[in-house]
Amino acid sequence: MIILGISAYYHDSAAALLIDGKLVAAGQEERFSRLRHDRDFPVNAVRYCLREARLGIDCVDAVVFYDKPLVKFERLLETYLAFAPRGFASFAMAMPAWLKEKLMLKVILKRELLALADGKASACPRLLFTEHHEAHAASAFYPSPFNEAAVLCLDGVGEWATTTAWRGKGKDLEPLWQLDFPHSLGLLYSAFTYQAGFKVNSGEYKLMGLAPYGQPVYVQAILDHLLDLKPDGTFRLDMAYFNYPVGLTMTSRRFDRLFDGPPRQPESAISQREMDLAKSVQVVTEEIVLRLARTLHAETGMRQLCLAGGVALNCVANGRLLREGPFDEIWIQPAAGDAGGALGAAYAAWHGYRQQERANPKGRDAVCGTYLGPAFGMVEIEGYLREAKAPFTVYEESVLLRRVAELVAEGKVVGWFHGRMEFGPRALGARSIIGDPRSPHMQSIMNLKIKYRESFRPFAPAVLAERVSEWFDLQCPSPYMLLVANVRADKCIATTPDQEALSGLARLNATRSRIPAVTHVDGSARVQTVHRETNPRFHALLREFEALTGCPVLINTSFNVRGEPIVCTPEDAYRCFMRTEMDYLVLEDALLSKSDQPAGSKDDAWQREYQLD
Repeated sequence: MIILGISAYYHDSAAALLIDGKLVAAGQEERFSRLRHDRDFPVNAVRYCLREARLGIDCVDAVVFYDKPLVKFERLLETYLAFAPRGFASFAMAMPAWLKEKLMLKVILKRELLALADGKASACPRLLFTEHHEAHAASAFYPSPFNEAAVLCLDGVGEWATTTAWRGKGKDLEPLWQLDFPHSLGLLYSAFTYQAGFKVNSGEYKLMGLAPYGQPVYVQAILDHLLDLKPDGTFRLDMAYFNYPVGLTMTSRRFDRLFDGPPRQPESAISQREMDLAKSVQVVTEEIVLRLARTLHAETGMRQLCLAGGVALNCVANGRLLREGPFDEIWIQPAAGDAGGALGAAYAAWHGYRQQERANPKGRDAVCGTYLGPAFGMVEIEGYLREAKAPFTVYEESVLLRRVAELVAEGKVVGWFHGRMEFGPRALGARSIIGDPRSPHMQSIMNLKIKYRESFRPFAPAVLAERVSEWFDLQCPSPYMLLVANVRADKCIATTPDQEALSGLARLNATRSRIPAVTHVDGSARVQTVHRETNPRFHALLREFEALTGCPVLINTSFNVRGEPIVCTPEDAYRCFMRTEMDYLVLEDALLSKSDQPAGSKDDAWQREYQLD
């Protein structure tokens, strides 16, 4: 039984393939099209999944879409009617797209599938639809390492639901309750993302990274004016402060007055106000997540919790939930946002619609470390490099790992390309840029010269799984970079009174630990534990670096620059390498030095386009 799950037409379109319930391949369209957050039908991702399984579309038994567009259209119309006559401009902008595309989605999907089948109607698989939050819940529970668990899904909005609670047991996923649009924790967080001058649906990470620089001065204003928060975590928003239901902006003028001004202009200087807004909404978000989790635990009596939806990517809230929440264990879908909906749609069809039993997870999840994308062999890599006239040296693995560890220890920044590409928003050692976390200057170097992004944004530590509790206050695996924990006290360095007196972004200049490049200003880190079972080469590299330096930690950030998706192919990696100030590039067994590359191949115009002020 072959099932293809698809998410598309909103943001982060993706495809995922199950064969007899086993996850074989998954990919996000943006990685192939090179369009950030690509929303179009994931034709390239679908082709990759089929190619990986050596199948044609005619072999697929069912294609499952992660949303019910007619129900979503019902919500859109009812919302506009409820707010009329306000919102006519937004209505006029939205309707053409709905009438041309989304309302006729079944016809459009069949047309796309027919094109994949080379026009043979008989080769088109059956088309199914699942609800948006059902797809989220399925993506969280079915591949989790738990036989039974409570499931909590939080995002902006699906059809109507913004927050849903579920009980998972075996193949069964039972809905318990939900909160509906417009009352949405995801959209509340996005409203503050917008107010801070970042782009909605992509800048929420920036807001979370900015929060530790601020003070929670607006928390009471949020609770008094924006939010009616109940002890059980349920809430209602006062829509007088928001425009997102029917407007062209996220927030209203009343919101501006309450929070001391209009939204920051994108790319302008970040002030203390934006830092305080970020901190305040982060505190409120964490409190809501904790209350909802306690309620769900009391109702279900479950010991384990699964999370999905865009809010589940808030790793600071996840860390607090792990430390302070009522559940013994939590598992977060690595592709928790809309891309993961493709995976969930396929699982929902296999276990829900087809009523197939789950294999006993035996304490291990089924997402294979998220290494579900394409891999490239040395024949292909060497062929490309020779065509590009790019000098390189091929090493045996043991020699290569030792050499890379030495380069990183010398302060070099290395692009690391190995194995199957990750599925989800995090680079986890397959398409990564790595550096030395012991360097007090490496965060600034990598942000401004490699990533071309805001200086305040923190980097994550990749640490040997067997060493994590020696360096961080974390006693469990965190393979998907979705938990924040403090750096252990014995690895921290006391700050001076002058450093303590610093405020705002000046706090970046204080060295807080033995691994300052991955220690945020509040002493925390977004931890990735690296496991021999899922990524043996990256694990071996960390062991080499530990043998050389005594430190089992590396900086791990995604192999891309601001405004671009993570690299997919060797060509993507080489182009990114040449357009930044990375020192070295590893493509499987090949090592390239920037100083050896042809002069004039660096695209300075491209670099200027992405350079920050």
